[in-house]
Amino acid sequence: MAPVAAIPHKSGGHQRFLPEKTNDVARYQAELEAGDAGSDREAGALQPVKEAEEANFEVFGTDEEDGNGGAQSEASDAESMDIQLEQQKKEKPVLPKDAEEEELERIIFGDSEGFRQGLDLFSLDRTTGTYGETSDESGAEEADLDNVADQDLFFFDAGPVAAPAGAVAVAKTGKSDDEDDKPAWEDSDDERLVISLASVPQLKKLRETAEDDTVNGKEYARRLRKQYERLCPTPGWAVRATSKANKKRRRTIDDGESGEASASDMDVDEDDLSTQPLARLLKDADILSRTSRSAAKRRKLQAGTIDIQRLKDVAKAGPSAITSLSFHPAYPLLLSSGPSSTLYLHHVDPNPPNPNPLLTSLHIKRTPLVTTAFHPSPSDSRIFLSARRRYFHVWNIATGKVEKISRVYGHQHEQRTMEYFSLSPDGRYMALRGSSRKGGGVINILDTRTLQWATQVRVESRGGVADFAWWSDGSGLSIAGKNGEVTEWSVEEGVIGRWTDEGAVGTTVIALGGNSGREGWLGGDRWVAVGSSSGVVNVYDRRAWSENDASDKHAKPDSNGCIPKAPKPLRALQNLTTPVSHLEFTADGQVLAMASRWKNNAMRLVHLPSATVFKNWPTEKTPLGRITAVAWGRPSEEEEREGSLAQLAVANEAGHVRMWEIRA
Repeated sequence: MAPVAAIPHKSGGHQRFLPEKTNDVARYQAELEAGDAGSDREAGALQPVKEAEEANFEVFGTDEEDGNGGAQSEASDAESMDIQLEQQKKEKPVLPKDAEEEELERIIFGDSEGFRQGLDLFSLDRTTGTYGETSDESGAEEADLDNVADQDLFFFDAGPVAAPAGAVAVAKTGKSDDEDDKPAWEDSDDERLVISLASVPQLKKLRETAEDDTVNGKEYARRLRKQYERLCPTPGWAVRATSKANKKRRRTIDDGESGEASASDMDVDEDDLSTQPLARLLKDADILSRTSRSAAKRRKLQAGTIDIQRLKDVAKAGPSAITSLSFHPAYPLLLSSGPSSTLYLHHVDPNPPNPNPLLTSLHIKRTPLVTTAFHPSPSDSRIFLSARRRYFHVWNIATGKVEKISRVYGHQHEQRTMEYFSLSPDGRYMALRGSSRKGGGVINILDTRTLQWATQVRVESRGGVADFAWWSDGSGLSIAGKNGEVTEWSVEEGVIGRWTDEGAVGTTVIALGGNSGREGWLGGDRWVAVGSSSGVVNVYDRRAWSENDASDKHAKPDSNGCIPKAPKPLRALQNLTTPVSHLEFTADGQVLAMASRWKNNAMRLVHLPSATVFKNWPTEKTPLGRITAVAWGRPSEEEEREGSLAQLAVANEAGHVRMWEIRA
């Protein structure tokens, strides 16, 4: 152990012992450098430490101990710091890039030279950059093909070739009509393929007519595609992506543009918008664009089962029941109304993305609507509205004007309510069922042009008038009394004849339909359907009447107009058990819809001329409810060519308006 030297302490003469000063640090450092110099240098093992100076103040412990301890702690801190710095400085060496890596980097990320070259070669011509920088004409003039090798002049086409690096792809702006209609591929065997549609039950729905049977492969594929599109319409996102559902942009015709643009593509003045708000709306909906329709090929339905498909609902549950439905005679418009005093006008278009949109509505305060109807003439844009009031309204959808007709001059005491009316098919007359039962019943006839009283019909029926229906030519009425007596009345000749419904117990409704083939006699209607409170519907065939009596030119004037007084019905339908409330024929008279509002799902469809009920519809799951209104509509021309026969709209007490399509 090294000798210890004692030094006096400043206070009290005390002595402190310190180790002798030696040069052991230098010796130890030399030994360490000689022994393991490399490892110790890297670690910074031992460092020379300065001698601690004497402290100028009194502390706990000796100055030498404090000085040595501080030096050692500083050395240890320095060592740890040096070690950490050395570890951070250790990095993996970066090797220089080889040619392959530089090429891959240039292909993926590009470089300034390739970018400038792409800008120089950019052109809207799809052939630019494919066969060279120059065009075909300049290349033909400047190219020298004498010095080109043979293998470069000819090549084998082995399919599409990948684009070279740095090439710019030009997006195709559009497709021609031929490219859109042309199939992706054609099979020559399709023309020789023959398929029978009638022999397979699953393929019968692809037939366009009853006689249609065999088709070739191409026609079979086309019909399958149409059937699939009908069952699975194009989704909304696809329609929007292809811009099929987008409306055309409205533009103002400039002096240099053609003046043959349609009205839906033209802007109108603000004054016109204020006076014709709904007309502009209908034109934007593109439903008033056609003025005439060609006669569709008549298709015959088969008895037994009916091909019926449900369409998108026109309206969901509403504030009240829908008591009146009316289709426009020419355009795809459906009118609906009820006790909520609101009339709704829908565009009949069951295709997505917005099926059967609501065009507009009209609310009349404190007027619970009972009957609403379009004017039968396609050129007349008026709508007639009535309620259990002493007045009715006429709404002109072309001008937006609503006119109120408050009285029938001279017959106010007989017409205290105007809730039940019917417009003649030719649009000349409006028949109002009177409220007076004096003498049996009264029907007042108004002129639709002047809305003035024209004539009157009185019937001798116990209990009053139950219902009435216009002849198809608009020249007369068939009026059913509640006691079962039916009066045939002509506008020009008056009462022609009367006949009694067989077994009638409380007659409720009457309907006419079909074509008898004898124009001018009872309006040319063939079928007469009469419903009663017992649920029985009698169907009569007027063609049998005309064959027996109307052909006799020498018939006496008092022979009841060649009408049998007690005709026999073709069929008495007893499928309903509650009072019949609705009877409606299709335009061609092949289907009769009969319904009762007093029972859920009380509706049947009748085939004519067999007068039998279709047994496959409705089913237990058909959502009909308590039916309050029934109407038949005519499909579009394209749908008629594809086999659609008619559209059926049914309303119920919950406010639903559901639609079905009849196919032949």
